[in-house]
Amino acid sequence: MTDIQPLILAEVRNRVGHLTINRPSAYNAINLEAVRQIQSCLEQWATDDNVVAVVLRGSGDKAFCAGGDIRELYDNHQQGSPLNEAFFHEEYRLDQHIHDYPKPLLALAEGLVLGGGMGLFQGAAFRVVTGHARLGMPEVSIGYFPDVGGSYFLSRLAGELGTYLGVTGNMVGAADALYTGLADWLIADEQVAELDRCLDQMDWQLAPQQSIRSLLATLASPVGKQGELEPLRGAIDRHFAFDRVPDILQSLAGEQDPSLTGWAQATIDTLRSRSPLAMAATLQLLRHGRGLSLQQCFAMELQLVARWFQQGDFIEGVRALIVDKDKNPRWKYGSIEEVPQTEVDALFAGISLAGAQGA
Repeated sequence: MTDIQPLILAEVRNRVGHLTINRPSAYNAINLEAVRQIQSCLEQWATDDNVVAVVLRGSGDKAFCAGGDIRELYDNHQQGSPLNEAFFHEEYRLDQHIHDYPKPLLALAEGLVLGGGMGLFQGAAFRVVTGHARLGMPEVSIGYFPDVGGSYFLSRLAGELGTYLGVTGNMVGAADALYTGLADWLIADEQVAELDRCLDQMDWQLAPQQSIRSLLATLASPVGKQGELEPLRGAIDRHFAFDRVPDILQSLAGEQDPSLTGWAQATIDTLRSRSPLAMAATLQLLRHGRGLSLQQCFAMELQLVARWFQQGDFIEGVRALIVDKDKNPRWKYGSIEEVPQTEVDALFAGISLAGAQGA
């Protein structure tokens, strides 16, 4: 890839607007310019009578979008650039726009859908994954928290599935994406070309929403093999129901079922490797998000972002994993037990957390 190639490919075929994030060498990570180009196309097509639906995807089959360009965010912060503030404002505005889009929007996920990619994917009317898709909000592993609406869509998953995914930062495959409700349809990798062929030939005599739904029902594959989360659901709901991460760890350590002790210990090991402050903030964020509307969740996350770059672990996490690559982040606190609740509360101080009716 060279810098002269367009970040976003856009074309209209047979009344369908096709948007492709075109940074395959960067796993289709998005930056401010990419956000602006996607927003511009979607706004234009929303009022174009020649466009009845939109398909959003990533270039290649490695990733739909692996998130925001965290190296660029790191560099902007180190240089004192104001561009990060613009990025988060405009990224969240784009995510909200996708949730509210007036025409059917199909997001097609091959490969990784992480962080900012989930922000784009979750608002789509049709969330389609292929067999090798991997979805997740892994922010705690880089000292950050699940944003882009994560406080909304994770907190609304059944039981404590969203808490588990947010606090561990673990990714899920296609079967678990469908089980949790983070995706709607599964199509086989080899059916992607057929999906495009059918869209190119659709006569659009029926309502576009109905036509696309019927097409996906025809092309969709049965899930087949059960995912990892369904058999663990009872244990996840039990252990992740607590409002403090140390209590979650204590609960996991007390697991008595021999069939679950291996999973419980592996989960403890995962949690011990994550940023303690990020986990504590994530858990509080998700608990607050349950009572807020999507718009309120974005507002809460945006205010938290403004404080996080100065007070959180993000810069150190990116340094350790992306910049210096020593994979040995020196988190602000050595363990979750050392994180003062007063500091977590201070991060949320002054943020409007009033419950939204019908949220």
